[in-house]
This record gives sequence, structure tokens and C-alpha cells, in this order.
Amino acid sequence: MLPAHALTQREGTTFSSDAYTAREFDIMRPKRLGERPVVVACSHSGNAPEVIRSCKIAHEAGAAVITFTNQDGSGIDLDLWTSWAYPWSDDVSQLKVSAGITLLLAGELLDQQEGYSDLNELYEGVAVMDQILPAARIEVNEELGERFAALCQEHPFLYILGSGPNFSQAYGFAICSLQEMQWHDCAYIHSAEYFHGPFECTEPGVFYFLQMGSSECRAMDERALVFLKTHTNTFMVLDAIEYGMDRVPEGVRAYLDPILFYAMNVELRDARGKVFDHDPSMRRCMGIEKH
Repeated sequence: MLPAHALTQREGTTFSSDAYTAREFDIMRPKRLGERPVVVACSHSGNAPEVIRSCKIAHEAGAAVITFTNQDGSGIDLDLWTSWAYPWSDDVSQLKVSAGITLLLAGELLDQQEGYSDLNELYEGVAVMDQILPAARIEVNEELGERFAALCQEHPFLYILGSGPNFSQAYGFAICSLQEMQWHDCAYIHSAEYFHGPFECTEPGVFYFLQMGSSECRAMDERALVFLKTHTNTFMVLDAIEYGMDRVPEGVRAYLDPILFYAMNVELRDARGKVFDHDPSMRRCMGIEKH
């Protein structure tokens, strides 16, 4: 949901947007929580206790609560609030899954509240993603999958860079696809923040994976790439423009790039999993150990 947060945070003038992990929302509860806010929550399983608790906190405070889950009848799918249960597979339209729905929800909220001139382009862009992704999945496997898996064999640790709304996918690729689903050590760095310290660790033999966006945020990624080219011999670039994002209306690319990167990262995660004989469904802690 971070791209939707970025959209409202950037475009909104009469209201603001905040983003929380569910547990943090409980502990660092905003004092303005009451009847005016809209609180949007997502739990893929629908049963994450801290997400359910946060929704109940918001509901009891009087906020309008909207939830998203993949599971009908799960703990978050209650009649107390508006709840969507979305389908989940590669062939499902982005208009029907949480990434697309939350962006369109944010765009509609903006338009109803104060007007949003790019709303039609946002709808167009979400629809165009359905045309881009099938071919992009094939291409990324053919062009990057084998090399990514080989570099993961050679390097037990890597850094992942991204910027703007795409930073959500540097974060997601690290903590979900690689750490959770592949048990691979990694760290995520903002492409601009890279120059505020982390670039000191750049040297030959250190693996960097750069997600280069197609929007105005691309300037931050290009700056990082220039440095990487002269300071390490081990990096990969996943360029959104090369995988079709130039077909998306320019004014909304920043918010739709993450949909592409998520799909591409899933393919790369699976390519790594095959080489390591590590199915992405394997867990040794999540859902097994109490925490």
C-alpha cells in the first residue's frame, strides 16, 4: 500500500497520509485518530493478529475502516467495516488486486476531496499494467533470472536499491522475497540515501541490485548507477523502461512502477529458489514459532 500512501502524500493539499506497520499503529497511535480519518489495512492471510487489532482500534475510535485480504471470512473480513477479498494469481487483473485497488482508492479519495487531474490516467495506467506484465515476466526470466540466481550463489549477501514509491519494492524484495522466502541475507537502501553513508561499503565483489524506475524518481537511481559502475564489478540493474513502463502515462508512472517491480522480483526470487532447491513456501519461523 506504500505507493497509494505516496500518491496521497504528494498530491493531497487538504489532507495528509501516514503509513504504519500494524503493531506500530497500535503503539504509536496517532492522536488525531477519530471520526474523520480513513484507515486502510491489508493482511493477505486476513489473520495477522496485529492487523485485526489495529482495525478494531481505528473502528472503535470512529474512523472509516477499509480492509483488503485474499481470504473470504478471515479475521479481518468483518461486517464492522468495508472489506475486499481479492483473488491472487498471475493472470488476475491489477484492477482486482490490492496494489491496483489501493491506488485507485487513493486517487478517488483525492478527486472527491479536492480534485485529482490525473485520475483518468491512473485508471488507464493500472489497466495497461495487465498488458505489460505477461511479456515482462518472460523477458526478465530470460534476461536476468539465471544471472541473478548465479550471483546469489556467489554472494551470500546483497544490497537492494530503489527510490520514490519504488522503495517499497526494494523493501519488499528484501524482507519478503529474499529474507522470508529464501533465507538470503540482504539489506535495502534508498537510492538517494545511498550517498549519505552506505556507498562507503561499495567495492569490487559486493553485490548490488538496482531497481531503476521510469518516473522522475529515476534521476536518483541513475546517480547511484553512475557510482556503482566505477566502484564495484558486481551489480545488476532492473530497468522499468526496458520492461514496458514507457507505455504508462508519464504522470502516474511513479505509482505504477512498483507493480512491475513486484512482479519482476517474484520471478527473480523463484529463479533463485530453483537453483537453491528452496521453494518460496518453505518456512522455519513464520507460523511455526511463537513471537
